[in-house]
Amino acid sequence: MAKRIDFYDDPGAPAPNSLVPSVNVIVTNPAGDILMIRRTDNDNWAVPGGAIDLGESIPAAAIRETVEETGITCEITGLVGTYSDPRHVILYTSDGEARQEFSIVLTGRPLRGEPTPSDESREVRWIPRDEVAGLPMDRSMRMRIEHYLTGVGLPHIG
Repeated sequence: MAKRIDFYDDPGAPAPNSLVPSVNVIVTNPAGDILMIRRTDNDNWAVPGGAIDLGESIPAAAIRETVEETGITCEITGLVGTYSDPRHVILYTSDGEARQEFSIVLTGRPLRGEPTPSDESREVRWIPRDEVAGLPMDRSMRMRIEHYLTGVGLPHIG
């Protein structure tokens, strides 16, 4: 199975060979729970997201990725920040792509649908805010969610 391996400030990381604009969405329900997926490629928890396709707007990509990975259709409500740290490199073992981080993180609210796993998500759940910190996830995803939860200095530009 193809894997995703995240490196941060690691001298053993592969040199980046691509930069792909992507989006993540922090979707919250009326109770304040966060829509999260357990990724199939690294078994970490994350908020939905992925690459922005040519001819697609940022909000359209965010909505598409969320429904593809979770079964939930959302509307976009705001901006958490931008994340483009060149010290964060993501290796995809399926094709050797070593991607430099480039993500725009948005907020959203659910409109319809039920949490449903996909090829990219082995599990999809609404996670109460106070349980998010205890989940296994990459440091960059944790930082994005913490920025949202604390609300300090938003939008984050980095």
